[in-house]
Amino acid sequence: MYRKILTAGGWTLVSRVAGFIRDVVTAAVMGAGPLTDAFTVAFRLPNHFRTIFGEGAFNDAFVPNYANALEVEGAASARQFANRIFTLMLIIQIVLLVVAFMAMPWVVRLLAPGFSSKPESFELAVSLTRITFPYLLFITLQTVLGGILAAHGRFAAFNAAPVLLSLCWITALSVAWFFPNAAYAAAWGVSISGVLQFLLVWLDTLKANVAPHLAKPTLDPAMHRFFKTLIPSIIGSAGTQIALFADTIIGTLLPVASLSALYFADRIFQLPLGVIAIAVGSVLLPEMTRLVAGNKTDEAHRAQNRAISFALAMTAPFFVAFMTIPDMIIAAAFMRGQFDATAVSLSASVLMAYGFGLPAIILIRSAVASFRSRLDMKTPLYASLTAVVVNVALKLVLMKPFGIAGLAFATAVGAWLNLGILTLLACRKKWMAPSRTLLVMIAAIAVASIVLAVFAVFGRAPITQMLSSLPHWRKEITLIVMGLAGAILYGVTLLGTLKLSGTSLRRR
Repeated sequence: MYRKILTAGGWTLVSRVAGFIRDVVTAAVMGAGPLTDAFTVAFRLPNHFRTIFGEGAFNDAFVPNYANALEVEGAASARQFANRIFTLMLIIQIVLLVVAFMAMPWVVRLLAPGFSSKPESFELAVSLTRITFPYLLFITLQTVLGGILAAHGRFAAFNAAPVLLSLCWITALSVAWFFPNAAYAAAWGVSISGVLQFLLVWLDTLKANVAPHLAKPTLDPAMHRFFKTLIPSIIGSAGTQIALFADTIIGTLLPVASLSALYFADRIFQLPLGVIAIAVGSVLLPEMTRLVAGNKTDEAHRAQNRAISFALAMTAPFFVAFMTIPDMIIAAAFMRGQFDATAVSLSASVLMAYGFGLPAIILIRSAVASFRSRLDMKTPLYASLTAVVVNVALKLVLMKPFGIAGLAFATAVGAWLNLGILTLLACRKKWMAPSRTLLVMIAAIAVASIVLAVFAVFGRAPITQMLSSLPHWRKEITLIVMGLAGAILYGVTLLGTLKLSGTSLRRR
């Protein structure tokens, strides 16, 4: 399982690094202002819908059902099921695209109400969203293909595909002079990348001989089971997206550059979130589904405990960094060109608020696997909706005193609540069984994190002073030195603590 996680995580890491470079270029070319605010809306809207109808809800319903059909009923039955689902998703996405294209002014007015009083921003957001929305069609179909590949243990192509988004985006910005402005260039880059990502994953399904074909979506028992799990998944994913929609809606009502700060902080936040959470989640769910379907409950619990240990160990350094030096991170990443000190300060406050919820957000996918591997979609739904209610309520309370950072902090609180509910219910059902090794691992990670936090707080000034004479790239080199020194200190402390406790990482 670790090999599969590293394969998925490795490609996701490449994707996130490419995305980071893309965002550095975007910050330098577009800065934090009206242009970026409008593009942020245009980019977030199809991504919200993708999460509701694609990666989130679809994967949660499709992967367990497909993996179960493959394990119990055989390859022919699984292929027939995949053909019908692929055709159905294609039809739904075409209809959604046509409706959204015609109704785009109303969609933007509903989801970005603050732009209604800013005619130029409103018109720009409508035009840009019409360009980016076809991305949803191709990326959703790509998700179907990725689910099929995941069930067959193939993760490379699907996790590598997002690199094409960054490459197309950067290429489009490099010829921004050809477009009315840089936001139009970025929007076309997004849309074109959707086509290329779909083609890349489609070729991998052909290579693996599991590519789906068009077929009449008949409502047989397999499809009935799929819809029975899909509807709660859609509601659950929609619940999470309501909170994110609230960020967009409220963000347009806050001062100019608020949405830009949210975007750039989120891009940094997505680096560990994407590499760790997506990699672990995409591998753990089909693995647990296979083991549970084969009545290997103890092995499923061991797989889950290993995944949680791995995710926590990898997440902790990022959590400490986001909580202690967010301004250094944002400044080193984006402070150049049109991105000034004010933008750094605002984005850093958002990153710190998001960082508080990082461990919870990453572990939610591991906790959800306890239920979805057993085709229980309702429990995660109830947990998600409960957390969303608290999340949105907190956003409304915190938006005035804390601005855009208050929205991010509300998201973090909602994530911890969601994780707490899932963990409690899973343990009660005995669908999650934390082992002694896992508890020791958590304690060791906590010790290493405290040591790292002390280093970040007290080591910042001397390292900054030591490198203050550098003529160029001072911010970037200082952050790299801090990061390397912190990583070594964290790793040594973690391994030393585990050795003292008598726990071996190789022990099953």
